[in-house]
Amino acid sequence: MSSAMNELNSRTVVITGAGRGLGAAFALVLAASGCDLVLCGRRLSDLEAIGKLIVERGGNIPQCVALDLANPESVREAARAIAARKPKIDILINNGAMWLEAREAPFEDAEVLGVINAAITGTFLFTQSLHQLLFASDAPDVVIIGSTSGLPNAILQNESVPFYAAKRGQVALADGFRQSFAGTKIRSILVNPPDLDDVQPDQQEWVEATQRHKGQPATNRDVVEAVVFAITRPRHISMTIDMSTDDVSSLP
Repeated sequence: MSSAMNELNSRTVVITGAGRGLGAAFALVLAASGCDLVLCGRRLSDLEAIGKLIVERGGNIPQCVALDLANPESVREAARAIAARKPKIDILINNGAMWLEAREAPFEDAEVLGVINAAITGTFLFTQSLHQLLFASDAPDVVIIGSTSGLPNAILQNESVPFYAAKRGQVALADGFRQSFAGTKIRSILVNPPDLDDVQPDQQEWVEATQRHKGQPATNRDVVEAVVFAITRPRHISMTIDMSTDDVSSLP
């Protein structure tokens, strides 16, 4: 993996949902590889905290941009802020989404609209708004972090139906990008993780993640490394990665 990480040095990477969880893990790992980062998320204070940590570890100062994917005006403002400072984007990691857990009580309109708009409308509009910067790169990649919930015949567990549908929409969005980018230099890459243990590069659990056995939960590290693998493949390869931690011996 170290050789792949070296390939990412000096690339400009935009990460949505970068203030915590998987997005923060992406930010810390890619910063250590010498990437020029743009961190996007709803809470600017969270982004700035990750940015401070990156600088403390010797990384480049990232651009922090407030972005609410459920709000089209916020999407436009964020895209303008990025374009004002970056001449190109090499990698766009569409990681931002809104979680909505299943429950017996009815959902509010705003909850349903927020989940659907963040995952589908906002992700599409944000990617569309950054097309010019992506085309300015010699080797641009658009990555969507979906979910195994979005796969055909996925079993509902603790996620709500709106979240389930939103993730299914993201799978279609990535495939639509793949088809619409045909004949261009942009690649569309989709990674569908299962439920994840939230571990970060500064935690012992991050190191120990490589020692997990079959059937144990996946971690942020697994997803980060899957994306790094995908974006460092030769340009004639575009990947969809469906991740699973199912152990055959535990199935009924």
